[in-house]
Order: sequence, then C-alpha cells, then structure tokens
Amino acid sequence: MNIRQLTDTLSRPVRDLRLSVTDRCNFRCAYCMPRELFGDDYAFMPRAELLTFEEMSRLVRLFTGLGVQKVRLTGGEPLLRKNLDELVREIGTIPGVQDMGLTTNGLLLGQHAEALYQAGLRRLNISLDALTPSIFGQLNGRGVQPQHILKQIDYAQSLGFRIKINMVVQKGINDEEILPMAEYFRDKGITLRFIEFMDAGSGNGWSYDKVVTQAEILQQLQSSYELVPAEHNIYGEVATYYRYRGTRTEVGFITSVSRSFCSSCTRARLSSDGKLYTCLFASSGYDLRQLVRGGAADEELQDVIADIWEHRTDRYSDLRTAHTAASCRRIGMSYIGG
Repeated sequence: MNIRQLTDTLSRPVRDLRLSVTDRCNFRCAYCMPRELFGDDYAFMPRAELLTFEEMSRLVRLFTGLGVQKVRLTGGEPLLRKNLDELVREIGTIPGVQDMGLTTNGLLLGQHAEALYQAGLRRLNISLDALTPSIFGQLNGRGVQPQHILKQIDYAQSLGFRIKINMVVQKGINDEEILPMAEYFRDKGITLRFIEFMDAGSGNGWSYDKVVTQAEILQQLQSSYELVPAEHNIYGEVATYYRYRGTRTEVGFITSVSRSFCSSCTRARLSSDGKLYTCLFASSGYDLRQLVRGGAADEELQDVIADIWEHRTDRYSDLRTAHTAASCRRIGMSYIGG
C-alpha cells in the first residue's frame, strides 16, 4: 500500500480520522446539544443527506492512503445509526487502519455492544459526567440515571472492550463529582479522563469562569491519591496521563483550554453528510460528498483531501481569547464529533 506522507503548514501529519455517522443524539447535554437549541421538534438531517456506509468506507480507505492510521466513530450518538456493526466490519478490513474506536454516551450499549465486538470493535470512549443521579440527570437533559450507564459499562467490560470514560468538568456544576468519579473507576481498573470545558460550537454558554483546569483537578486528586506520570510518547496524543501508584490504572487530562495541544494535532474530522473539517473549532468545512456523488475518481478525491490538509493552518486553542470565544462562529460538536 503506497501512502502519501502529508503534512500541513505547521508540519503536522494526518494520522487520525474522526468519522461522524449521525447528527442525532438521544441526550441533550448542555455543553454539546442544549435543549434550548435542539428541542423535540429540531430538524435533523434527512437520511438521503447522510453518507452511506459504502461512501464512508471509501473515504476511510482514501484517508489511510494519505497517512491516517486511527479511525474513531462518533456522532451525535453513533449507536443511533442502524446496523453500525456493518460499517465497523467493513472499516476493519481496510489496509492501514491500525486502530478503531467508538465514542458513545453508553445508553444503547446493551443493545449493540455484542454485535460491535463480534464485528471487530475493541475500544470504547464512554461519556459520563457525574455519579450523583440529580446532577447527571440534569446534565444529560433527559433525566437518565447514572446507574443505567454504569450497568452498560460493566456489560461492555465483560465482553472484553477496552474502555475509557470521558468526564467534562464544569465549575459549579459537576466539579464536586471529581473525587467520587475517580474512586469509582480506579476501583474498576478503568481509565477516567477529565476534559476541560471548552467552547466547541457557539451555543453552550462557555466562559473561562466555568473551566476547571487540569492543575485544579490534579490538586484535588493528589489530596487523596498518589499519582505518578505515565508516559505514552505517542505523537498526536491529546491526553496527559498519570497512574495511581501501586496500580496499573490511569487517569487522564484533556487540556484544550489551559494547555493547548494544537502543535501536534493530527486529526481530520468528517461529518455524517460528508464535510471535511480540519479542526474541532472550525467555522466551515469542505464538501466531499458532492465529489463522491458526482463521480470523482479516487485519485481526484485524494488530491482534494491532500490539498486541504497541506494548506491547513488551524491552531484555534493556541489563539483563543474571551473575545474569539464569544465572537467566532463554530460548528457544533454534535455535528462533527468530539
């Protein structure tokens, strides 16, 4: 397999592809799909506008020819896309795909986890922001109780999935859940990653005042646990990891606000309707679906993708200010995946 070694204007290669399979979600988390903007009558994309699994697989194959090694299926909530195991199975056969994962809120895992595992999926990132029922029910906007998600996590773990839990921390909302979450998943031997609340999209009410930084979270954890740095040394890794001394269990931090990782970002993002975004905080994308459905050959498509990446200049988190966060239009995270 011949691979073109792409780099952008800041010498960053393309290594990761975030593939959104649907814009729909069954939660209404305020930092992603606030109920005020995504009411029960919200018009999601018609099925005809979504890329088919065949179109997605073709584009993944073209991206691997340009250097992509890791694929993560996202949404919206990806488990709402019917027959997702078929896409997982197809992507698993593509030469060059060395790692495949899925990000989910976990609500539907009981229905789909076994089929996904049989199809070849092995890694799950599960979003869970609190263990206290009242807090979690408010955060997910649907009143779903954490015990239901914890049950799905146990089930997925029993099947053999490697699991990471993602917790978005907001000051005054769920920061009191930091230590209970740490204790619960430490005892389960599951990696918990704390994500600084960030201004993805333009409707989540973000401000610096709501951010709990890595330093603040780490200080809380170190009041109860002895942590030692865990070196992963993977170029493009966005999380910083520590290990609980005396265990193999890790805790991670994703620090888009307090410590940007733009300089080593290797991620391309493909929306469910076929638009290519080169940054989570992008304001616009590039329509690949039009080319795919217009009969473009593989070489033409690869040339277009390569040209987009080679001209990439994104470094939003490096440049973020209160003014840019308030004034810049950004595509919603539920549309292009977190």
